[in-house]
Amino acid sequence: MWGRTRTDLPFDQDQSTRFLPWIVALMVLLAALAAAAALIVQRAADTWDNGLSGRMTVQIPAEDSDVAAAQSAAILTMLRATPGVISAEPLAAAAVAALLEPWLGDAAGDTDLPVPLLIDVELTPGARLDSTTLATRLSEVASGVAIDDHRVWLSGLIDLARIVELAALLVVVLIGFSAVATVIFATRSGFAVHYDIIELLHFMGARDSYVAAQFQGQAMRQGLRGGLLGAITAAALLALIGFFARDIQAAFIPPLNLDPRQWGILAIVPISAVVIAMGTARLTVLRALARMP
Repeated sequence: MWGRTRTDLPFDQDQSTRFLPWIVALMVLLAALAAAAALIVQRAADTWDNGLSGRMTVQIPAEDSDVAAAQSAAILTMLRATPGVISAEPLAAAAVAALLEPWLGDAAGDTDLPVPLLIDVELTPGARLDSTTLATRLSEVASGVAIDDHRVWLSGLIDLARIVELAALLVVVLIGFSAVATVIFATRSGFAVHYDIIELLHFMGARDSYVAAQFQGQAMRQGLRGGLLGAITAAALLALIGFFARDIQAAFIPPLNLDPRQWGILAIVPISAVVIAMGTARLTVLRALARMP
């Protein structure tokens, strides 16, 4: 269909742009992979930021069961009365054993282990509690109380994820600029090759917009070929990665598969490639025609 489109310029005989679809395909592939990486990292960072960074864990040393129960009740009362705390709930013994199982194996369920009592504390969004001050207050009830503020150690990981996300988006932008430069070069080469015919059309009264439309249509056809090839290749690679990573359940490693919304965002990449090719080719030709006598 694309090859049968009528034009007044013999683009089929133009060897200067025959590699443009392959270059566009490569750029779409790289841009799609970079964009997918940015989306995956963004989802992981949002999960960490909205989930774990809004929580604390209070550890109460294991002692006599009656003493520990009384201390736990008093600490729960203090925590629930603390501004910025949504909820404070003790973890069940089974949940604690599940947390220890990766390190202790079957021994994690041994009731004779001196496992501390754990209290999961959920904070209001944006709350910034001083864990040191809170630990001092709680130590008045139970000595040796420790607070694990997830925000303290998770903030560095979130910052790193944001940097990686920005770096991936920067790669996408640089690929976009490279695509513009490539189309400009290819269009100028084609303009020089067909200069005599363009000059004749110009002499016969063809408007600049008409001539520019010839190059715009050629850029659209080449962009569609390259964009489709690059998009199919990128989709196959991402689907393959998601297939082999489907059973990975390591802590803090983000899911490597894409959801429908993210696939929809990636679909913008090949469409953008076609639009960039068409717009760049048209503007390049119009500027060249404006300089003709």
